[in-house]
Amino acid sequence: MKRVLSAGATGYLGRYIAKELCAQNYLTKVLVRNPAKFKSLNIQVNEITDVEVTNKSTLRNCCENVDVVISTIGITKQKDGLTYMDVDYQANLNLLEEAQKSAVKKFIYVSVLNGDKLKHTKICEAKEKFVDQLKKSGLNYCIIRPNGFFSDMSEFLKMANKGKVYLFGDGNQKSNPIHGEDLAKICVYAIDISENEIKVGGPEVLTHNQIAEIALDAAGKNHKVVHVPDWIRRLLLKIGKLTMNSKNFGPVDFFMNVMAIDMVAPKYGTHKLKNYFRARIKINRPLFN
Repeated sequence: MKRVLSAGATGYLGRYIAKELCAQNYLTKVLVRNPAKFKSLNIQVNEITDVEVTNKSTLRNCCENVDVVISTIGITKQKDGLTYMDVDYQANLNLLEEAQKSAVKKFIYVSVLNGDKLKHTKICEAKEKFVDQLKKSGLNYCIIRPNGFFSDMSEFLKMANKGKVYLFGDGNQKSNPIHGEDLAKICVYAIDISENEIKVGGPEVLTHNQIAEIALDAAGKNHKVVHVPDWIRRLLLKIGKLTMNSKNFGPVDFFMNVMAIDMVAPKYGTHKLKNYFRARIKINRPLFN
C-alpha cells in the first residue's frame, strides 16, 4: 500500500485531497501549520505533522518512508509578510529537497491552468519557477493544472448579493471552474498514472455573464450585470502596479489578468456551480447582511 504525504491539508483543496486519500485507503500523512484546525475537520489520516513549510528545519525528515508527495502549498492572499516567492516557490522547493533526500517515488504539484502563459503575474511567476525546479529534480512528477476553484468564484457571489455584478469587457470570456472534491479525485488519480501534466476543469463551460447570472439567481437578486470597458481594467492594472504594495497587488493582478482571457480545460466532475453558490448563501446568509 502506497504511503502518501499531503502538504497544505488545511487549505480548500488540501482537505479534499486528504479525505479522498483516506477514502481510497492510502496510508496518509499530512503536513499542516495548525494541527488543531485540521483535527476539527474530522478526517482520519494516519499521521499529522506540525510544520512551517517556509522553515526548512521543521521539514527535516518529513518525507521518510513516503512514496508519493502531493503539494497544494501556496497562498492566495499574502499574510505574515510572506510573498509568493516565499511560499509558492521556496516552501515547495524546501519540500522537494526533502523528497529527494528520502527517495520519494513521485511528486505531484498543483499549479494553475495557463500558469506558463501568466508568468508576468507574481503568483504564476513563483509557481512556474517551482515547476521548472520540479522538472529538473530527477523525481517522477505530475503537474496538475486546474481551472479556477469554485471557492474563487465567491467573488461573483459577493457582488451579486449587493445587487450588481461587474464584469470587464463583454463578459463572454469562458471558464469551467472546478469543485475541490472533483479536483481532489484527479490529484489522487495522478498517483498511478504516467502523464507528467494534467489540465482539468469542471463539467460546465460558462461565460462570465452566465456565472454572474447564476450568482444573482442564488442571491435572489434581479439580474443586473454591469460591463466595464476593458481599457479601464488595463488602466487599473497600471495604476495598481504603481501605487499598491506588492503584497496587495498580487491577487488583484492575477484576478484582472485571468478575467480577460478564456480559461477552459478538459471537463471533469459532477459538481455544479449553481449548487455551490446556493449552499454558500444558505450557510453564510448572516455574513452578507
